[in-house]
Amino acid sequence: MTSNDALDAARTAILSGRTSLGIELGSTRIKACLIGEDPADVLSVGSHEWENQFVDRVWTYSLADVWTGIQAAHAALVADVEKQYGVRLESYSAVGVSAMMHGYLAFDAAGEQLVPFRTWRNTTTGPAATELTELFGVNIPLRWSIAHLHQAVVDHEPHVAQLDFITTLAGYVHWQLTGRKVLGVGDASGMFPIDAATADYDAELLARYDGLVAESAPDLNLAALLPTVLVAGQPAGELTAAGAALLDPTGALRPGAVLCPPEGDAGTGMVATCSVAPRTGNVSAGTSIFAMVVLERPLKKVHHELDLVTTPAGDPVAMVHCNNGASELAAWAGMFGRFAAASGNPVASDAVFDALFREALDGDADAGGLLAYNHLAGEPIAGLTEGRPLFVRTPDSRLTLANFMRAQLYGVFGTLSLGMRVLAEEGVELDAMFAHGGLFRTAGVAQRFLAGALDAPVSVAETASEGGAWGIAVLASYTAATASGVDVDLDGYLRERVFVGQEFETVAPDPVDVAGFADYLDRYHAGLAVERAAVDTL
Repeated sequence: MTSNDALDAARTAILSGRTSLGIELGSTRIKACLIGEDPADVLSVGSHEWENQFVDRVWTYSLADVWTGIQAAHAALVADVEKQYGVRLESYSAVGVSAMMHGYLAFDAAGEQLVPFRTWRNTTTGPAATELTELFGVNIPLRWSIAHLHQAVVDHEPHVAQLDFITTLAGYVHWQLTGRKVLGVGDASGMFPIDAATADYDAELLARYDGLVAESAPDLNLAALLPTVLVAGQPAGELTAAGAALLDPTGALRPGAVLCPPEGDAGTGMVATCSVAPRTGNVSAGTSIFAMVVLERPLKKVHHELDLVTTPAGDPVAMVHCNNGASELAAWAGMFGRFAAASGNPVASDAVFDALFREALDGDADAGGLLAYNHLAGEPIAGLTEGRPLFVRTPDSRLTLANFMRAQLYGVFGTLSLGMRVLAEEGVELDAMFAHGGLFRTAGVAQRFLAGALDAPVSVAETASEGGAWGIAVLASYTAATASGVDVDLDGYLRERVFVGQEFETVAPDPVDVAGFADYLDRYHAGLAVERAAVDTL
């Protein structure tokens, strides 16, 4: 197909509404991604930057900012489509919404928000998480929705008596677009434990919870508060006229598109890397960093370092989730960029990252004895209730720019590697590990260091930087395909329709990097005492 033929095909698909839209609300950016009839074909993207706020010691986003950001990202997409194809976007065949998992959005019977959104980043739920882990016999991390709810019960928060519905950020946006209170099973698995046999909330654990709070919150019926669980491919409602107006206040967008179940960023990361089958896994690196490993068998015991969640199709997954990812690295890059500008030689942001990342390749395998801690927020795996970003060196460390940058990149993978050690001790084996996110845009750098950190080959696809917005657009297209009679499971759809012919760049671990990172991680683990002291004193 010539470039003109491709342009004509894209224009026809857009005009006839045979496209799928994916919207993902990430930690620092809201992104809209448009794909064509071929789900591997990204036609356009639009984005809007936003930031969480730390208000009254709670990490939060306002719901007003949610809609301002979605509308801005969608408007940028529409403008790009007009610029590229000379046509106006007026309809979609399918739409999907994804967002950061976990957290706590609570509403009363009138649909009014009861308390500010408590995001995954908050670590104030320790007593609740500990009690629930013991009650359920399943690890309940601090960021899970049930931990936030139970902490509110334990703290006798007045809003508990008014609760009618709790959901995640993706579930909330989907609700507003369709009127349906549903959630994809992957996102739901970060709210409350899922029964693998039913792909629904674990009924026995729901009953245990209601029994636990029978006296302190007698009117609370947990099952009635949670969104209905759906699996990938099931229709999850249609874009209403009110929903279309929320996406596009100009009124040009028509309602009627089918929506797929809303999913979390973990699920869309698995889709975006074709890693939904057992013995596959992926690492997603952004403001947070997490690894998802699809399991062949149940784990032998409970580990506080691991979440048990699911793929968008409901298959069990071990998740190593770290609250802190690349934000501290980005702050340092911003400072170097400002230095370049102050010196009279301004450099574009992407070029700053590219230069710094490539410099790291010349660093010592162990980062010269330097240590970088990226903990802006608390980090449960590392035993930290609050974050204190630190750069640490000893008098005999080798302080060079290359070692500094290698230490910063190693620091992004530090806490993740502590959790991955636990999976290795469980005997979990992987055939393939994929990576995605903006961290991997500079070819061969972060990917190489991650391979060394995991001592495993790491693959990156051409679409890696598109990430979860493309992943949820693919899930939307899968729902449209199943509605039209396509009978294939999600893994088959990805392998046969999305990733067929797509190239992955695979980097094998360098033994020198493996040994160097192992030395770094030993020092990193020992140096957490410095982090804990900083939390206690600063």
